[in-house]
Amino acid sequence: MKNLTITVEDSVLEWARIEAARRGTSVSRMVGDFMAEMMRREDAYERAYLAWRTDERSWQAPAAEKSIARSASTSRASAKNGRKAGEGA
Repeated sequence: MKNLTITVEDSVLEWARIEAARRGTSVSRMVGDFMAEMMRREDAYERAYLAWRTDERSWQAPAAEKSIARSASTSRASAKNGRKAGEGA
């Protein structure tokens, strides 16, 4: 393990000491655990993002779904303007 020197405000250090004592650990261990958790979250996010980017199926909807979505949005737009779908202006 390596040592790390950090600079924090006095009030932050006081809080960290109290919090570490409350948890039954040291400030050093608490900071190390925090950094390890952030690393795990970042790695998990990166893996999920890469999985999403490589899953091209999620980008392509079947043609039937596209036409249903188009007709539904046309119906909503027409209803908003007080016309039935398919009526002219």
